[in-house]
Amino acid sequence: MLLAVDVGNTNVVFALFDGEEMRTRWRIATDPRRTGDEYAVWLLQLMQIEGIARSEVDTMIVSSVVPRTQHNLDVLARKYFQVEPLFAGEGAAAWNIEIDVEEPRSLGADRAVNAIAAHARYPGDLIVIDFGTATTYDVVDFNGAYKGGIIAPGINLSLDALVNNTAKLPRIAIEQPRDNTVIGRNTEDQMLIGVFWGYVAMMEGLIARLRAEIGRPSKVIATGGLAVLFDQHTDIFDAVDTDLTLRGLAMIAQRARNT
Repeated sequence: MLLAVDVGNTNVVFALFDGEEMRTRWRIATDPRRTGDEYAVWLLQLMQIEGIARSEVDTMIVSSVVPRTQHNLDVLARKYFQVEPLFAGEGAAAWNIEIDVEEPRSLGADRAVNAIAAHARYPGDLIVIDFGTATTYDVVDFNGAYKGGIIAPGINLSLDALVNNTAKLPRIAIEQPRDNTVIGRNTEDQMLIGVFWGYVAMMEGLIARLRAEIGRPSKVIATGGLAVLFDQHTDIFDAVDTDLTLRGLAMIAQRARNT
């Protein structure tokens, strides 16, 4: 069984794969100070609840955009699962794709993993949108080469900046607006309209510009926690694949096993 670990700036997601089937997933807040022992106390209890023995895990792969977590996850793999972890982008888990940008080594691991998974799952030219702490737009050509993209503040980051830098605006949750009006009648509605519909307009505008620059028909693949919510209010997505990063890690791990 494969344990895939996706470390983002806000959350760490652990998923167990039995072959190509994802058995289960768990999420914990990202904290670079969390030790391998602390991960184990939390994770092994969850596995026990699901009836999964630690001895069933024979491979572990990690994708991380937070370098300080790598040592502690290495400890988790070696001490508690007795496996040598794979780190996406390194050694047997190297990308093996063309990264056609000015500074290939600066590409975030999650974006490279998404590019690999999207190319394997969807044909043609692609634009991959990942809704995380930041929202990233990645262009992958029909040959699977990573061509570059866009980094924008995530919607929750934008909302935090608005609330933290004003004296009287309240903290609100990102949710579906109550109706389609863009004339808010109270402060909370006005904030939600500005953040939510403003974000939709930004996405639609950036996708239009990306498609024009690519110059060929391009599918838009959305992933990340808010993809499903936005999909209800725009027609720019050709597919919503919430587990794209985890499935990409599983693909890389399988390729590493076969080498």
